[in-house]
Amino acid sequence: MRRTLALVCAAVTSMVALAFLIPLALLVRQIAQDNALRSAQFQAASIEPVLAVTTSRAGLSKAIDAAQAGGDGRLAVYLTGPAGGRGVLAAGSGQADPADLARAVASARSFTVPRPGGYVVFQPVALGGGRLAVIEAFVPGADLTRGVALSWAVMAAVAVALVAVSVLLADRLAAQVTGAARRLATAAASLGGGDLTARSEVSGPPELTAAAAAFNAMAERLSRMITAERVMAADLPHRLRTPLTALRMNAGALGPGRAEDETRLAVTQMEQEVDKIIRAARRPALGEPSSCDAAEVLAERMDFWSALADDQLRAWHLVGADQPVPVPVARQDLIAAADALLGNVFLHTGEGTEFAVTLHAGDGVVAIFFADAGPGITDPGAALQRGRSGRGSTGLGLDIARRVAESTGGELRIDRSALGGAQVQMWLRTGGPPLSRGRRAGGRRRLSRRSVID
Repeated sequence: MRRTLALVCAAVTSMVALAFLIPLALLVRQIAQDNALRSAQFQAASIEPVLAVTTSRAGLSKAIDAAQAGGDGRLAVYLTGPAGGRGVLAAGSGQADPADLARAVASARSFTVPRPGGYVVFQPVALGGGRLAVIEAFVPGADLTRGVALSWAVMAAVAVALVAVSVLLADRLAAQVTGAARRLATAAASLGGGDLTARSEVSGPPELTAAAAAFNAMAERLSRMITAERVMAADLPHRLRTPLTALRMNAGALGPGRAEDETRLAVTQMEQEVDKIIRAARRPALGEPSSCDAAEVLAERMDFWSALADDQLRAWHLVGADQPVPVPVARQDLIAAADALLGNVFLHTGEGTEFAVTLHAGDGVVAIFFADAGPGITDPGAALQRGRSGRGSTGLGLDIARRVAESTGGELRIDRSALGGAQVQMWLRTGGPPLSRGRRAGGRRRLSRRSVID
C-alpha cells in the first residue's frame, strides 16, 4: 500500500510539473530569441547618431568597430541614392541580398530575415536629401538559445525535487496508515493464534484508531468470556464431588459383594473424569504440554475400556500402536477424544459388537480410525454438528473429537468401516501445509485397507 501511494503521488506530481514546465520551457526559449533580436536592434540603433553626422566610409567603419557586434563582424551599413536606388555597402561586413535591401528601402521599417546560422535584422534610417541608409545586424544561432539549456536544467531539477518531496511526504503519510493497519493485523493474527493478551496500539488515522479500539474491546470481552467459561467448566465438575461422595458412602450400604465393588469402581472412575475436566479447564494457567504420544494414549485407553469390553463379550483390536507416534495434541485432550469415541461405541452398539482402533502415521499426518460392526451412522453430516444426535445422546462426543482434530489443522470424518458399521476418522496434522481435499481422500483410500480386521 505504501508503495502504491508513493507511485500515485509521483505520477500526479509529475503530470502537474510537466503541465507547467513544457509551456514554461517554450516561453524561456522564445524570450531568449526575443532578447537576442532586441539586442541586435540596439546595436543597429547605436549607429544611427553617427549617420546623422557623417556618411563617410571611414567614419562609419570607426563607429561599427566601436560597437560590440561590429567588432565581431556582425554589423554593416548600406547607403542608397536619392531615388532609392541600389544600396551600396558603405562599411562593415554585409551579407544582405539585393531583394532584402529593396524591401528595406521600400517598407522603411525594421524586419528580420532568417539566414544560415542565424538571423539578419534590417534597420532603415532616413537621411537628409531623400537619401536612405540601411543598417544590417547579424544574430548568430547560438545567441538565440543562449542560457536556454541552463534554464531548462534548472527547471528539470526543480521538478525532480518537487516530485521527490511529494513522494517523501506521501510515504510518511502512508506509513502512518500502513503502520497502524499492520499493527492491527498483527494483533488480530496473534489473537486468532490463541494469544488472548494480544492488543493493538490505538494510533493512526481516525478510522484505524476506531478499529483498533473496537478490536481491543472485543479482545477484552472475549478474554473475559473465555475466563468465565473456564471457571464455570472447572466449577461445575467440582460441584459433582458432593454427590459422588454420597454415592461412595451409600455403596457401603450394599454390603460386601460384586454390586458394592462395581459401584465403588464406577464412583472412582467418575471422580477421575471429574479431575480430568478440572485440570483441562485450568490447563492454560498450568502450562500443560501440548503434545503427547498417540500410541501410548490409545494403548492406555484400550486397556481401560477392555475390562468393559470383555464383560460385554466384545472382540476388540488395536492396530499400529506398537511404536511411538507423537501428535501436537495435549494428552488430556486426546484422552477425552478417545474416551468420547469409544464410549459412543459402547453406548450405540449392542453387547458383543466388535470394534477396532487403528493408528497410522503418514507424511505430516496421523490418522486414528475408530471402527465398529454396529448399525453405522445414517446421517454423518448431522452427527458432526454440535449438540445433534439421532440416537438419543447429547451429540457432544463427536464434537469433542472434531475440535481436537481441527486444533491441529486436521478434520473429523465419518465413513463406513470394513467391519460393517461406522468408522470415525480423526486426521491430525503434525507438520507441512494444511490437508487438501485430494490428499485427505487419497490418504483415506490407503489407510482404509490397513484398518481391515481379519
